[in-house]
Amino acid sequence: MCVDCGCSGPPEMSGPQKTASVSLLQNLHQQNQNLAAHNREHFRSAGTLVLNLMSSPGAGKTALLEATLRTLQKTCRCAVLEGDLETELDAQRIRALNIPVIQITTGSACHLDAQLVHKALHGLDLAEIDILFIENVGNLVCPASFDLGQHLNIVLLSVTEGDDKPAKYPVMFRTADLLVISKLDLLPYVGDFRVDRAENFLRTLASRAPVISLSARSGAGLDEWLVWVHTQKAESSVNKDMTVEHGGAG
Repeated sequence: MCVDCGCSGPPEMSGPQKTASVSLLQNLHQQNQNLAAHNREHFRSAGTLVLNLMSSPGAGKTALLEATLRTLQKTCRCAVLEGDLETELDAQRIRALNIPVIQITTGSACHLDAQLVHKALHGLDLAEIDILFIENVGNLVCPASFDLGQHLNIVLLSVTEGDDKPAKYPVMFRTADLLVISKLDLLPYVGDFRVDRAENFLRTLASRAPVISLSARSGAGLDEWLVWVHTQKAESSVNKDMTVEHGGAG
């Protein structure tokens, strides 16, 4: 856990110390929001769709990206920002597909923030990127609280984790614009996971996010996922054209 999101703060603070700590966290979050808006303007100007992938560790984000990019790179110019506490192992997997990738190593921070993303963008030419995927640090808590400037959030829930995760981690799953049930090929071996129950827990959060079940390994459900991505890109292009037609964002 990290200091900058407050998740490792002392549990028994009181008085002036507690007030100062809360004030500091509020300032940090406001700075993050401001920089996220700055990032979003860069993405809008370049016409780049940005998708933020979040999940617990091991839910299959990198595997989904690999399966996605093998097909998507035939028709779209893609790039990836990889977030991890340490190593470039996931970035190496994406780099093997000849996809531009920037590794963001956070050290002790359990999430990406807008500043880390902003710094990484200096290594990319957004004008040459149609879709930018951000693979956030594996964590079902803190990443949900930090806007990066992305357009949409995709939350992965693997069938090996338990279908009650939306109920246990409501902040994360409320942020989802799409819920992906991953590792569907393992469902026969974890018979206590029910896709309908996971979706029911999601709906109790008043979320209307669509749900796609897939397996990056077998390819089941990937076509539906790719159609969703293409649709988001097409809609973002239309919105950018409308903004230009009406003289910008004002």
